[in-house]
Amino acid sequence: MDFTLGVEEEYQVIDPNTRELTSHEQKIVEIADEILEGQVKAEMHQAVVEVGTVICKDIREVRSQVTHLRKTISEVASGLGLRIAAAGTHPFSEWEKQLITVHPRYDEIVQELQDAARSNLIFGLHVHVGIEDREMAIHIYNSVRYFLPHIYALSTNSPFWEGRNTGFKSFRTKVFDKFPRTGIPDFFTGAGEYERYVNLLVQTKCIDNAKKIWWDVRVHPFYPTIEFRICDVPLTIDETVTITALIQALVAKLYILRRSNLNFIIYKRALINENKWRASRYGIDGKMIDFGKSIEVPTKELILELLEFVDDVVDELGSRDEINKIHKILNEGTGADRQLAVFEKTKSLNDVVDFILKETVAGI
Repeated sequence: MDFTLGVEEEYQVIDPNTRELTSHEQKIVEIADEILEGQVKAEMHQAVVEVGTVICKDIREVRSQVTHLRKTISEVASGLGLRIAAAGTHPFSEWEKQLITVHPRYDEIVQELQDAARSNLIFGLHVHVGIEDREMAIHIYNSVRYFLPHIYALSTNSPFWEGRNTGFKSFRTKVFDKFPRTGIPDFFTGAGEYERYVNLLVQTKCIDNAKKIWWDVRVHPFYPTIEFRICDVPLTIDETVTITALIQALVAKLYILRRSNLNFIIYKRALINENKWRASRYGIDGKMIDFGKSIEVPTKELILELLEFVDDVVDELGSRDEINKIHKILNEGTGADRQLAVFEKTKSLNDVVDFILKETVAGI
């Protein structure tokens, strides 16, 4: 197995004078698309730009691609007098003032979801890992749900919302929770049960296709991938690449266990949700539940255990150097921790935005 990778990041479009989110009138997309050829697209809100890598054979290609995408979009935005920012929420811009992209798909979503859609001004990281076998993909999807809060804690990067310190390390998922078919998904016995579930939703007009299933992880309805959707978009290229490497290693480890007729324990959604809530509230500084031992354990310890769990696949994947950068996040804090440190020091959300802008293009 190659465990190919694809990474999508959603960026904020910022007016550097006001530090507010602003519409780019799709000009960034129009200009950048001439360079990136289909790797950039508009999103529902006009203050959002989404980029996606090509299919990458390894983590080195991911780093090259993510760097190229951030650099290109940053340069195009600067040419228009704008900036891009990578954070799960904007520190103070109000969703009520943001324009919606005119498009039949977005019109339909807003018509159905109303203010849940209009207020969904959030920015995420999506990571695809290639798995051709659908039954294997469903098995890994079932098992990997347990580890989603651990990965999420490392990505937390949205402590502010509409000018307030929310008290959460990631408020982004609290905003997204208003959508249907989100969060930690249920267990499925196999690909057949999953297809019956999707078909029922289509038949009863809940959805028109499976892309409107927005779970934290899903077997992609059209691509032969498992898609991880739980993460805030990280501040830096390093963090995006590091988290992607960890996700790839975890999928590879679970694949090898399955091929050896070994399974990771399947836990109930209700239990995993307890750890997700803690990750959202406390990031890497809280505790999670070790379900096997029925005790609380510091989140950082569980992340170190996760690194041990995947250690035997990392070298073959060629991602040792990237995986090791997890320790930097554990030592220096997540994007949320660093945003909060700037605010604690300056008491200025403008300074927080300036910090995000700087970190977004660090290393390009």
